[in-house]
Amino acid sequence: MSALEIIINLLSWFFIVSGSVFVVIGAVGTIRFPDFWSRLHAASITDSAGMILLVIGMCLQAGPTLVTVKLLIIGVFLFITGPTSTHAVANAALVTGLRPPEGEGLSGAEPEPLKLEGEGDA
Repeated sequence: MSALEIIINLLSWFFIVSGSVFVVIGAVGTIRFPDFWSRLHAASITDSAGMILLVIGMCLQAGPTLVTVKLLIIGVFLFITGPTSTHAVANAALVTGLRPPEGEGLSGAEPEPLKLEGEGDA
């Protein structure tokens, strides 16, 4: 094995292990966090980060082949659909009436619309 192969091997395993750690942390966060919104945030962020790192590591392991191209296509697909599905789930929860918990000092009132210059002066 040449020095370049060893470096690529070490980098690929670093990315694979890092991605796996992100996915496991997301799974633990999904179980441990108290409410729906925290769980959704933990799952979506760590899923995206873990997926990116895993795909990078697998691409380094595959080398410059057709497998790498396929992995990149899968990665782009997951990179687009993951946040989109998370947004759809969050929007559905919000529409059905599940509101995020209010922090201390927040009133929960809807913001007033902006007034343009000249409106309401008369």
